[in-house]
Amino acid sequence: MPDPFLNYSSKTYIMGILNVTPDSFSGDGLMAQKDVVKAAIDQALQFVESGADILDIGGESTRPGNLPVSEGEELERVLPVIESLAKLNLDVLLSVDTSKAIVASASLQAGAHWINDVWALRADENMVKVAAESGAPIVLMHNRSQPNQVALQERLGGQYLGAEYTDVVKDVIRELMESVEFALKNGVKREQIILDPGLGFGKKIEHNLELVRRLDEFKAFGYPVLLGPSRKSFIGYTLDLPPEQRLEGTAAVCAIAVTRGVDILRVHDVGAIARVAQMSDAVMRPSK
Repeated sequence: MPDPFLNYSSKTYIMGILNVTPDSFSGDGLMAQKDVVKAAIDQALQFVESGADILDIGGESTRPGNLPVSEGEELERVLPVIESLAKLNLDVLLSVDTSKAIVASASLQAGAHWINDVWALRADENMVKVAAESGAPIVLMHNRSQPNQVALQERLGGQYLGAEYTDVVKDVIRELMESVEFALKNGVKREQIILDPGLGFGKKIEHNLELVRRLDEFKAFGYPVLLGPSRKSFIGYTLDLPPEQRLEGTAAVCAIAVTRGVDILRVHDVGAIARVAQMSDAVMRPSK
């Protein structure tokens, strides 16, 4: 079993996205396939071959305007995939992308190593207990998503129009640190915590660009930082391109993120972004 606690000084890690959903914003929802588990395994193997260090398995779409699914349905989607991947003994970490404590707990028992919580312990009061008792690394993502503030455009996707910040970076950091304090008070260890600024979640285009520009400010707190810019609508609106044409925009954000000290990149296009990260690391980590 690979060590779930990574050596962040060594490289920028790549997290590949496995969407076990019918409605991913990027068009890669695996439930469109006849054999969902086989499709997930095939994609996972391709990701590993292309340079993924972590596989993030999610059963509920978090795109703007998405409809939530029940605990039971989410479990039915992710558990067979996690169990099948765990049996392969791949040299990668398995992460479950969920905000539900029951799903997180069952996924860890099925072989997942990480929890990726897009609501940073705020959606389910029992999630902090699961994290504390399991000792698993947990990604705490900033999120101010409000479905009634979403403007949907068929070609470019959704964007949040009502989100207001005094200083988006300071506000996001403050709210993330509230989740961190809550976690630490409830038994989660400092070394378990990973921070994610939450690009696209309750933020306008200019907010996302400002967060990328100032990512180094998140590193000042000593926690690993994960960034998920992949095919996001702020890239689409900036370049006027649909999700399937946002690779270059994603790559640009990822390269900048590496220069700002980001430790993990969560992406759809694993092979291309792994090369971007490797080249960026060669520049930024010359002794490695």
